[in-house]
Amino acid sequence: MAGQIKPVLHGYFRSSCAWRVRIALALKGIEYDQVPVNLIKDGGQQISEEYKKLNPMQQVPALEIDGITLFQSLAVIQYIDETRPGPRLLPEDPKARAQVRIISDVIASGIQPLQNLYVLQRLGEEKKMEWAQHFIDRGFQALESILKQTAGKYCVGDEISMADICLVPQVYNADRFKVDVNPYPTIKRINQALLGIEAFKVSHPSQQPDTPVDLRS
Repeated sequence: MAGQIKPVLHGYFRSSCAWRVRIALALKGIEYDQVPVNLIKDGGQQISEEYKKLNPMQQVPALEIDGITLFQSLAVIQYIDETRPGPRLLPEDPKARAQVRIISDVIASGIQPLQNLYVLQRLGEEKKMEWAQHFIDRGFQALESILKQTAGKYCVGDEISMADICLVPQVYNADRFKVDVNPYPTIKRINQALLGIEAFKVSHPSQQPDTPVDLRS
């Protein structure tokens, strides 16, 4: 893909969805530029009319790549996988690929949206912690059961996939909301293994251009 313009990722350092895309780009070895979109400042920069042109849902991420703008993190990851060389993010085997998609959807549709910023803001400060903990625990109970059937070293067998890309940001969120992950040993084991891999390190929220100084590591 020589001679192409570098992709541009519009995201927020702590967004699970933006983090997923950063991991995928890192695993594929794709260089890209970042444009921070602060979800808090000025009421949320994602609600601006300018950003709405990039992502009509007014959410992060948005990825400018190959002359188009993509959003919805799983769709972005699958496009990257289908158009770029490097390790496969979805397995070739149809059964394993279905398992990867199930795990990814459980996280991206069944857990994370229920404790994203917009939902928690609507709930208010008093209710948001209990709400987030409830739905993360509920989702992790299902996820642990699924992973006991599918996991090897990682979520599905012994190769990193889109499922792992979804798992790590969700465990990070669980920690933010003080959810005890000890009842979920498979989730905990896989997450710890993935955090030692370079692509997950460089994409971590503590390492981004817009990471606040007090959260850097």
